[in-house]
Amino acid sequence: MKKILFSICITIISLLVASCFSANGGANATGGEVTGVSGASMSEPAPYGMVLVKRGSLKMGSEKTDSLWGKDIPTRDISVDAFWMDEREVTNAMYRQFVYWVRDSILRERLADAGNEAYRIELDKEGEPLEHPYLNWNKALPKNPDEEQQEIIESMYTYHPVTGEKMLDVSQLNYRYETFDHVMAAKRKFRLNANERTLNTDIEVDPNEVVMISKDTAYVDDEGVIHRETITRPLSSMWDFVNTYIVNVYPDTTCWVNDFQNADTEVYMRLYFTHQNYNEYPVVGVSWEQANAFCNWRTDFLIKGLGSAAKYMQRYRLPTEAEWEFAARGKDGNELPWEHEGVASDKGCYYANFKPDRGNYTKDGNLITSKVGIYSANSNGLYDMAGNVAEWTSTVYTEAGVLSMSDMNPTLVYNAAKEDPYALKKKSVRGGSWKDPESFIKSAWRSSEYQNVGRSFIGFRCVRSQVGTPGKARR
Repeated sequence: MKKILFSICITIISLLVASCFSANGGANATGGEVTGVSGASMSEPAPYGMVLVKRGSLKMGSEKTDSLWGKDIPTRDISVDAFWMDEREVTNAMYRQFVYWVRDSILRERLADAGNEAYRIELDKEGEPLEHPYLNWNKALPKNPDEEQQEIIESMYTYHPVTGEKMLDVSQLNYRYETFDHVMAAKRKFRLNANERTLNTDIEVDPNEVVMISKDTAYVDDEGVIHRETITRPLSSMWDFVNTYIVNVYPDTTCWVNDFQNADTEVYMRLYFTHQNYNEYPVVGVSWEQANAFCNWRTDFLIKGLGSAAKYMQRYRLPTEAEWEFAARGKDGNELPWEHEGVASDKGCYYANFKPDRGNYTKDGNLITSKVGIYSANSNGLYDMAGNVAEWTSTVYTEAGVLSMSDMNPTLVYNAAKEDPYALKKKSVRGGSWKDPESFIKSAWRSSEYQNVGRSFIGFRCVRSQVGTPGKARR
């Protein structure tokens, strides 16, 4: 009897195993035909505060010579894939959250180093030491600190040498992050296995060939000075494709004074970034390097919030120059982000915050920047794609522009190190700003700024690539 029951069990198990395997690759279920491995598709939810710009094509640039500057803008037919884009520019309130996170993470590290173990998770659930300990954000900073804790908190502050005013020591607000360069790691010439570096079988491969790789690295010295450099060394492992950056994240609040000589801008310098009344205004004084650091932090912040659900989430990043222009032009590829001719309605209401007349900044209702989103969105649902603040892109600035790029998802990427010639540090800036005339706010207009400079008229917004693009292309 036991033998019979055992045989029945074996038969049932065999049938179950066979059915499990044939569902994905068995010949019995498909009659020997290849049908592919099935899998449930995923519908990506709209990221908070973002809109989807569907894939499409456009003639990038302008065939008209600029009447003011006589400048030709390179043109080319290009195509881009779908991406999510912030519907509004990153605001002071959003960027302050980043700054405060950096401040509080430093405090938690110092408290943990001083013996307050609850501020850092160092053991797993089984009590074994973690390879990578991490901060415990569920543990609140002390409201009633003891003497030692108060001393640690005070270490984050300094005092004005003349007025005695207590201030956050912004020189300490350094954010360290690492990125893996998937593009460099994928290039055939950098394969760890020498036999994979060429497909030409007529070429004899030298297994001992030394391949040099360049990577970015950074460190902070004993004086608190950030050192960033690009090192070149023999390729040895996948870790050679990991780049390390350390960025001081506090925006340059002095940009107002330095951008506008002999103008009374002290109130903006002191209050624009910190005062609650400017919460919903676009952040300025943020360099390209700081904007990239924000994108990385925003990604990690979301990943920690989503947990395992973030497995296939694409990272936040700056838009390419092509993506930016494609998004700004709207669904009809207009010269300006709106459908109407000109920059104002018949009633004299302006469609953007820019400089309508010589010396008359207020003709459009604003003196400097305005709250984000107070003007109408373009047909993609994006606000302030002309004026308010110009916006950083990820693309290196060259005079040739799109002519030196691919016609599919075009861009040029180079994260220049400190020791690189300054000429290599120009990045493309788009959209024009509150201080610019009409010509500069057109979607095709190109300008540039150095990657380590913050301006009172340059901000940014983030994008995320969409995985798999359903629906029809446009234009």
